Amino acid sequence: MSNLTTTKKATSMADLMKSVKSDFIAPKKGEALEGTITKLTSSEILVDIGAKTEATVLEKDKRILKSLLSQLKVGDKVTVSVLNPESDFGNSVVSLRRFVDNRIWIELEELKKDKKEIEVTITEVTRGGFTVSSDNGISGFLPNSQTNFSDSQNEIGKKLKVTLIELNREAHKVIFSQKTNLDRKDFEEEVSIFKPEQIIYATITNVTNFGLFVTLQGKKNSLDGFIHLSEIAWERLESVPESYKVGEKVQVKIIGFDKKSGRVNLSIKQLLQDPFQKELEKFTQDKQVTAKIIKILANGIVLDLGESIEGFIKKEKIPPTFSYKEGGTITATVSEVDKNRHRVILVPVLTEKPIGYR
Repeated sequence: MSNLTTTKKATSMADLMKSVKSDFIAPKKGEALEGTITKLTSSEILVDIGAKTEATVLEKDKRILKSLLSQLKVGDKVTVSVLNPESDFGNSVVSLRRFVDNRIWIELEELKKDKKEIEVTITEVTRGGFTVSSDNGISGFLPNSQTNFSDSQNEIGKKLKVTLIELNREAHKVIFSQKTNLDRKDFEEEVSIFKPEQIIYATITNVTNFGLFVTLQGKKNSLDGFIHLSEIAWERLESVPESYKVGEKVQVKIIGFDKKSGRVNLSIKQLLQDPFQKELEKFTQDKQVTAKIIKILANGIVLDLGESIEGFIKKEKIPPTFSYKEGGTITATVSEVDKNRHRVILVPVLTEKPIGYR
């Protein structure tokens, strides 16, 4: 009787254990789970994901940690990614990186749609512009062409108001601008008051090694303008002269409207007399010259004819047996003159015509 009772009790206990369902989940590595923030400090972030113990958020990236602390609060619902189902301390280790990333991209899409300004800080200077970031973790690139100041190392730490002009999540591309950006229709309306070759005044907003960025007044709004290095002076320039400063007003001629980039292309040199035209008149057809070879290219050789005028001999005009090198001299005759490029096309003077030469 006693044995029967003991067996019956044991069976009843097993049945009882089976009948009790646990409310706790068993997290799996890589799984995405919903949870609630229960603790949020710079030293510890805990999330209730329905496991036996609260999950610990692992985040070593200070930028993302700063974003978490600024955007979230205790009680917020979040989605975590399980890194380790159970650590040595018995709790799950999770990440909020994907959650933060999704949240930031949603915010970026709203910023672009609403054309809303945000404040960012310059964190790095690059050749083409600046890396910037906001206090809540939004970061991106600010090109030189979209700034209202000169590019220099002293700009690091500077705070700016910018708008989002380009966004591509797949390429992780975020481009900002300090300037008022117009769509194609608005741009055409703004430049309707201008005509090609019109002479106007513009204000320099940025000096780069490839040209000057300026601003000019359109019909209602300010417009961006650009003066390429080749349009600053008739002489060949390696960089923009130091005499040009941000904030300076310059007289320019309109040479085109770039509807795609929403920019007016301008020229300074076309307001000046071309000093080379008179020099080019000296190079009459069949005139013989002796000049120094300054460059050897795949399609020919470049000569120095003086007064910043180049001579050029096409490759097909150079016989295979003809010997030449940079720094050497060559005697040639004028074939034609390219006034726009300030270049004289030449053919070498040969003592005898090689077989197959044309």
